[in-house]
Amino acid sequence: MAIRIPPIQCLLTFEALARLRSVTQTAEELCVTPSAVSHRIKQLEQILGTKLFGRADFSLTTEGSEYLAQVREGLASLQKFPSSAASPGRRKLRLAVTPTFARSILLPRLKQFSDAYPEIDLTLQVSIPLLDVVAEDADLMIRFGTGRYADVEHVCLMKDEVTPLASPTFVREHGPFETPQDLEGEPLLRSPLEPWRTWFAAHDLDWPEPVDGSQFNDIGLMCDAAAAGMGVALVRMKLAAPWLENGTLVPLYPRHVPSPHAHYLCWRTGTMDRWECAAFAEWLRNSLS
Repeated sequence: MAIRIPPIQCLLTFEALARLRSVTQTAEELCVTPSAVSHRIKQLEQILGTKLFGRADFSLTTEGSEYLAQVREGLASLQKFPSSAASPGRRKLRLAVTPTFARSILLPRLKQFSDAYPEIDLTLQVSIPLLDVVAEDADLMIRFGTGRYADVEHVCLMKDEVTPLASPTFVREHGPFETPQDLEGEPLLRSPLEPWRTWFAAHDLDWPEPVDGSQFNDIGLMCDAAAAGMGVALVRMKLAAPWLENGTLVPLYPRHVPSPHAHYLCWRTGTMDRWECAAFAEWLRNSLS
């Protein structure tokens, strides 16, 4: 008689639900929907022909407790690779990330992840925002855009607000900036990642999108240019944190405008079945919440 081995996603879900005893928390950890958790458990019980959970509080049956020990032993064995004798149990995770998000948001927090998961070796690869140019072998991708991604599963990581920023010297020499109209005639630094029309529309300005002046495909480079006094940059506040904190850039106005774009964590179907990917996704979402 053929032996049917349960799908790995069912086993991972069973282990997580037995540990967390919450469908919602299990779904969040595995980055799936609560209904997917319930479906996987039902599928596993059908394959095994026995009930694993006895009551609504997700306490295990006798068979469930015995099987949990076997599942955990099996998952631990699967984490060991023949080629990793020198570093048993280590896992590789490849992340494609946009440059300024990496500099301003990820790197200041990354030691927390390394301390929590010392067995995971993380490789960072640079991706190009909006164009969605990423390394094909990346396990997880951080994209910046509208969130309409048909090729991957995704979750919103971080929204932000934009505001014009400039160097203190630029403000002293070109200011004061008291009304939005005071920007007329000033050098506006441009980027396809953050069109000025968002800010113009929010302030009832019928100005066209600037077509002249310096343009940047990287927000970090645009911040550096603004800090050097080249002009005014429209930048998201969270991404501009390093420049704001060291005083090389200052806001021109107190009002901030929601950006139409956001940062998203993206992955191909099946990626979250790997525990290191699910662990990083959960950590990143919690660290940004």
